[in-house]
Amino acid sequence: MFWQKEIELLRRDELRRLQTERLRKTVAAVWERVPFYRKRFGEAGVGPEAIGSIEDLCQLPFTTAEDVRRSYPEGLLAAPRSEVVRVHTSSGTTGNPKAIYFSRRDLETAADVMARCLTMTGATKEDVLQNMMTYGLFTGALMMHYGAERVGMLIVPSGPGHTERQVKLMRDFRTTILHLTPSYALYLADYLERQGIDPRKDLRIRIVYVGAEAYTEETRARIEAALGVDVFNCYGLSEMNGPGVAFECLEKSGLHLWEDQYLMEIVDPESGRPLPEGERGELVLTTLCREAMPLIRYRTRDITRILPEPCPCGRVHRRIERISGRADDMLIVRGVNFYPQQIEQVLMGVRGVGRNYQILLEQADELTVRVELSASAFDGRVEGLRALQETLERAIREEILVKPKIELVSPGSLPVSEGKAKRVIDNRTL
Repeated sequence: MFWQKEIELLRRDELRRLQTERLRKTVAAVWERVPFYRKRFGEAGVGPEAIGSIEDLCQLPFTTAEDVRRSYPEGLLAAPRSEVVRVHTSSGTTGNPKAIYFSRRDLETAADVMARCLTMTGATKEDVLQNMMTYGLFTGALMMHYGAERVGMLIVPSGPGHTERQVKLMRDFRTTILHLTPSYALYLADYLERQGIDPRKDLRIRIVYVGAEAYTEETRARIEAALGVDVFNCYGLSEMNGPGVAFECLEKSGLHLWEDQYLMEIVDPESGRPLPEGERGELVLTTLCREAMPLIRYRTRDITRILPEPCPCGRVHRRIERISGRADDMLIVRGVNFYPQQIEQVLMGVRGVGRNYQILLEQADELTVRVELSASAFDGRVEGLRALQETLERAIREEILVKPKIELVSPGSLPVSEGKAKRVIDNRTL
């Protein structure tokens, strides 16, 4: 199924011409209208005339999250205030937030791109989408909302939390699609199990879109098994319009990144050196159609790689691997680097493990993993629990090369979240 078939099936040579035309237009616009970029380009010794093709992109300097924060509230605006209709911001818990502006056309474009994403997963105007992401300054809920509206779905804008009410809404409005974080999807599965509700018989959900958190294939499998649904990974960030930057098709073998809207690069997270296609590194994105606030070579800090092979679905837009973590989230314990998702991957693949866990880091680099047991595993047999503890300790040590302490706890005893989960508690910096 296609929403904009002529764009989704555009030949690679035609797509390249379109990218080059849009890149040159974008670079010229920020040079003319955004003092930040004129100064930064000047320092790098380049100007708009240096950009003759997309290969010349690497001559331009990076834009970082800190650049966006320093430019708060409107230092990166490329359009007059009279042409701006929306601003979204990050939380700004550690200083100035990141302010992202949208023109009316920017919002229309974001809705169309989101509609592409939904349609290629098999969603239609006959579906009912219950949007369980946070509405407000966060872009996640609203951009999904606009895309679903564009497709013609009935939307239940429930936001996160209040799980009892969420289930009532699912029943009353015959919800077929959910949009939520993977951690809340696991929480919902636990809630339904405790309430004796069988989602396959008592609800009509068939598709779940998860985003806003990195998660593993093992977690996807858990959600699909528990809810009896197809789970699709969605990737986005506020700086790039929110969700819909990249999305899985029915093949579920990587996320198509919409290359008519964004130029993507993979660079070494430390040096910033471009990496060859297929190598894992940090995703860097350049907007190609943004009016209000174009961004050039924005360092997302998200770790992935480009999958160069053609997708059987026929779309020419290349795919990225699911996000394996953020460069900012990397943990260093006893001199070893690893990502929290590596521990999750191990946990979710072991029988007897429940759906919640916590990673604790204490002084002297002590690593403790608290793991909830599944209801069926919690029968009090010491021998079985000890064997499970040893299995997890060995498997995690083999994965991250650090020996953890494993604490097995009863089902439902760890803190739960109806929004983004806080999986890592690092007491080393307290």
